[in-house]
Amino acid sequence: MAVEVLLVDQVEGLGIEGDVVKVADGYARNYLFPQGYATEVTEGRRRQVEKKRAARLVELEAEKGAAEKIAKKVADLECTIEVKVGENGKMFGSVGAPQLAEKLAAEGLEIERSKFKLHQPLHEVGVFDVAIKLHAEVEATLKVWIVEEK
Repeated sequence: MAVEVLLVDQVEGLGIEGDVVKVADGYARNYLFPQGYATEVTEGRRRQVEKKRAARLVELEAEKGAAEKIAKKVADLECTIEVKVGENGKMFGSVGAPQLAEKLAAEGLEIERSKFKLHQPLHEVGVFDVAIKLHAEVEATLKVWIVEEK
């Protein structure tokens, strides 16, 4: 059974402050209400949250602008990572989000590891496009070259 709740705080994948959303009864009762993310929908609570929502929308717009600037910088970059390769051409280990974040930090871009959308680490030498989700509406693509260490 679904129930309508008023979000008091941002919940990833659900909405921001002030949104009225339908969720499963158990999800509301066992997670959203105890954690303080949502309350029951009443007119008084809706008015209280409306000011917080307006401030959050301005903040989200600023974050989106900053994310778009970073996305443009990432699009211009090509990241080269040197790895050890065995005699049979197989790579020792793999390249994952920590190595990519470290390489971008060396270029002056601080991006959290969780923003990289790798389904699995890269296990072979070659050229790869790695998606980086910088904001809910902004995604960048980083070209990664994995080459043999000399």
